[in-house]
Amino acid sequence: MKITDVQTYLVGNPWKNWLFVRVDTDEGVYGVGEGTLNAFSHTVQSAVLELRDEYVGHDPTQVELLLQRMVRDVYTDGGQIQMSAVSAIEVACWDIVGKVQGRPVHEFLGGKIRERVRVYANGWYRSERRPEIIADRARAVVASGYTALKMDPFGAAYRVQDRREEDLSMAIVAAVREAVGPDVDLMIEGHNRFSVATALRVADRLADYRPAWFEEPVPHQNVGSMVAVAARSPVPVATGESFTSLQQFADLMRHDAVHIFQPEPLFLGGLWRTRIVAGMADAHYGVVAPHNAQGPVCSAISLQLGACIPNFYVQESFDESNESWTREIVDRPVLQQGGYLDVRSEPGLGIDLDWDRLESHPYERAHLLRLFSPGWELRGSRIPAAEVETEVLTATVDPRDRRAESTEATAEGSETPTGDTHGPGEPASSRVEAGDG
Repeated sequence: MKITDVQTYLVGNPWKNWLFVRVDTDEGVYGVGEGTLNAFSHTVQSAVLELRDEYVGHDPTQVELLLQRMVRDVYTDGGQIQMSAVSAIEVACWDIVGKVQGRPVHEFLGGKIRERVRVYANGWYRSERRPEIIADRARAVVASGYTALKMDPFGAAYRVQDRREEDLSMAIVAAVREAVGPDVDLMIEGHNRFSVATALRVADRLADYRPAWFEEPVPHQNVGSMVAVAARSPVPVATGESFTSLQQFADLMRHDAVHIFQPEPLFLGGLWRTRIVAGMADAHYGVVAPHNAQGPVCSAISLQLGACIPNFYVQESFDESNESWTREIVDRPVLQQGGYLDVRSEPGLGIDLDWDRLESHPYERAHLLRLFSPGWELRGSRIPAAEVETEVLTATVDPRDRRAESTEATAEGSETPTGDTHGPGEPASSRVEAGDG
């Protein structure tokens, strides 16, 4: 069997453009992959095509060999851009392997060890930062079946927060804890916001609400800072979603300060590299909770990993909080029941895309997440004007303001069936074949 072609599809999810790939073979079997990267999905698309000679014409079942060709042999460190492209191809190859063998991918990664995987909700708090509104939304999430949920209550904080903003952040957490009760797990997202001193003060205040973890309280680039927080925080620290190599995880793990690791399969090189990190974490008595803030293919990837990793903690999910059409572009969306996902037995990833329908949701440059702009929590959504403070509304709807997403552009992009999906001077299609320039 040989890979004959790759096709890339950019899809305009309102808060982050998704990049999907389809890897075709000479036997008619194709694999599905994803290479989404917030502000750079268009760039990753180009990287997928630039790496074409490293996988087209080769056997898709030789997954490790192809990864080495795309990483080692090109002798370039392209960071998340390169590794997102590599991951998209790697995942599609595993999908092909599973389809050819008639078995789910998790059977090639150690075999199924559980029938269902616990899941937590994210992306549900798309509203103004008012404790009572967010608490109401939390109640609705729990009523839908979730037993765990994550949120970033810190607004547009960067390095420090003034007393008023910090108090508001704590009031939001307190309101959510009261709304959902003591038995629901809360994960607090930090999004790399704080200095070490600020993170430790915030962690001390969070401890009263017993969160499951405090995620990425400081930037990931300085392992020493993350270790300093993790070693002194009364709340467990979770991190690792931005890492692109096994070596970065090894550097973090040697300190034995963090025990919740969050590899992002799409940044790390795909399924097999993520499985390796889980083994490394196990040697340090750690657990893994893979990052999953991308598209529906990434959700299927996480579910395959959750099926076979002994020290898998919990899976992240945006699938039910995204717009309804995002569940219509897949044949079997990954949706929870009672706070769990059923492990699947279908061959490969257990998911396929409606390739024709993808073109109805074209790429929009404004579709990206600006985490340090007021109102980012809206993720491109419209909410009643009464719920929005003037400064948040302004930051959200002005398409000329590079500080925030344009909800007007988002709305237009979701309603327009065709459009320029690649950029100025490129074809008005959300699909590009590898043979195209």
